[in-house]
Parts: sequence; C-alpha cells; structure tokens
Amino acid sequence: MTTEPLKILHTYKVYRGDLEGGVPSVISALSREPRQSIDNRVLVARTRGWYRRETIDGTPVEAVGSFGTLFSTPLAPTYPFALRRRAADFDIVVHHAPFPLADLSIPRISNRIGVVVFWHADVTSYSQLRWLVAPAITRSLERADRILVADQSAISNSRFLQPFRAKCVVVPYGIEIDYWSCCSPQEITKAEILRRKHPRLILALGRLVPYKGFAVLIQALKKVEGNLVLIGEGSLRNELERMAVEFGVSDRVSFLGFVSDSEVKSYLHAARVLAFPSVTQAEAFGLVQLQAMAAGVPIVNTSLPTAVPRVARHNLEALTVPPNDPNMLASALNEILEDASLASRLGRSGKRRSKELYDQKKFIRGVKKVYLDVLGRTDVAAGA
Repeated sequence: MTTEPLKILHTYKVYRGDLEGGVPSVISALSREPRQSIDNRVLVARTRGWYRRETIDGTPVEAVGSFGTLFSTPLAPTYPFALRRRAADFDIVVHHAPFPLADLSIPRISNRIGVVVFWHADVTSYSQLRWLVAPAITRSLERADRILVADQSAISNSRFLQPFRAKCVVVPYGIEIDYWSCCSPQEITKAEILRRKHPRLILALGRLVPYKGFAVLIQALKKVEGNLVLIGEGSLRNELERMAVEFGVSDRVSFLGFVSDSEVKSYLHAARVLAFPSVTQAEAFGLVQLQAMAAGVPIVNTSLPTAVPRVARHNLEALTVPPNDPNMLASALNEILEDASLASRLGRSGKRRSKELYDQKKFIRGVKKVYLDVLGRTDVAAGA
C-alpha cells in the first residue's frame, strides 16, 4: 500500500534569497525531506519587491510582493489572502511565528487542516506593535493543534504561550553535525591561513541589529588582545564601523558581510573563541552556538533568560557573562584566549553536547512526530 506524502505549507515573513540564517534556515532544514515522505512548500513575503515564485534546494517557494518592512514585518497586504487560499491544498500549515500577517489568517483555516505554530521567538520589541497584534496572536494559538518550541524557556518567558502550555511540545533545533565538524581540504587550508594571519581570532556571526549586542563586543575589544571577524549584514553596519573607529579598534575588526556556509566553517575552525554577546530576549536560542560547538569552538555568551545559556552552559561549553557588560565580556574572552586548557575543555564538551542533543536528524524526527500526532496518523514512520 502506497502512502500519500504529507503536504506541509510553511509560512513565515521572508525566506532565503531575501534573508539567510535564523528561521529561514530552520524551514530550509525541515523542507529537505524526500518528497515521497513529506511534500513541503513555503509561502512568505518579500522584504521589498514584486511577487516571486522559485524553487530553492528542491522546495517550491512563493513570495508575495511587499512595499518594504515596518517593525521588522513586510508590508505585504495580500499575504493573509494568499495564505487562506493556499492552505486549502495542504494537510498541515506550519506557522513560523512571529509573523502577525499570518496570524490574521490562521484562525480562519478550515478545521480539516492541521495547524502547527512553531514559536521561534516572542514579540519582544516594538511595544506598540505588540499591543496591536496581541489579539491576533492569541487567536492563532487558540486555533493551533500543537505549538512547537525549541526550549522550555520559550514557554516560561511568554505570556502568550502560558495559557496554552498543554499544546506545547519542546523539540530542540538541530544542525548537520558532520558538516560543521569536518572540513574539506580547501576549507582546512583556508582555516590554516586564517590562523597564521590571526592567531587570536575572535569570531562573531549574526545580523547586525541591536539585540545581537555587537556594539558591546566592539567596546569590549578595547581590553582584548585579538582580532574580531564579524560575519553578517544588517542595518547597524555603518554605526558599528563608526564605533570601531571611535574606540580605536578598527584595525582589528573585519566586517565581512554575508559569506557562504563553507567560508563560515573555515572561519569557525580558525577561531579561538565564538563571541555571542546578545543583549535581549529577542535572542531566543542562537543556532550559531550549535555550529561552533560542532566545530569544537569555545563560546562566550550572555545570561539571558532564554535558551542561549542553556544550550552552551557556563563553564561547560561556554563562559557566560551578564548582557550589556563590556568589561565582563572582555574578561571572559581574555580568559579563553589565554588558557589553552580551558578552551580545549569547553570545545570538547561542546562537540559532545552537539552530537548528543542537537543533531538535525533528531530535530526533524521530532517535528515529523508532531505532524503525525496532529493528523492522528501512524502510517508514516517518524524516522522515515
């Protein structure tokens, strides 16, 4: 007997091509399953631009037009209507939150269709927006059959989720451990060149936006002997470059912008430490920590009340410091740079932990199990 594949529609603000990393990378990982098992499609909006339909890594992606963004949300007035129309063709709609435009349509999706809300982060910024969209978010959560979170802290920290705790399922994110832990000969050669050029290389990755704390990191660099490589794009780039000049560290900071995963891997394997200085609860997890752990790189992170210090734990895989404290951040970076045995111990622990808890196959199996639970199906093995 041939079983029809599950038809899954992923909804989010934007996708790869307009934004890399973060939630788009999670959707991409979930969408790479063989289509004989799960037929994944993606419906998003553009950050700015006309309607676009394309296939990315074998997954059909539809992006409705947008006039631009406001409060980190695309101005895409046709999106709620597009979602309601497309939803009818699928077994499950996976609403990757936060995305208020999708919240407008989720409650109106037929009860014959499963709804999974994947709660990646709370609406922590823009207090006026939070007040405006709260009713729609609540209605989406009421409609949801299951709510996925990557860590228990997401439930504890969210006033939206607490009334719906019984629907919540914790499935930690995962990455391709083998990919990030092993380098090709070309990647090894590049990493060796980088190590010779920068023997005390500090790496930071992420969008150049306020909650990432890169301004604190640049200030901390005044008290650290080392070179900082910052990979990522974002609205704060010019301001951060000015700060580097102001603090007298511009000769030791390199802004690389967007680079390929292969290049990121070479930099990771050349780095002595990953700096992860996020300053607000908008940093809910920190996927880049998993990449560093798989590569055996020690981490300096911050004591946010989110998954960040639970993923890479203080004095086990990381040194954890208070957010917004450049002096403590500098001290922790110096401690790892100057103590090879500490760095090695943290790196080894990170490798073990990433393999045990954060393998992408385990993540995908966990999500598929939720799909099947929503549909009441047992005809597709969760490990298929």
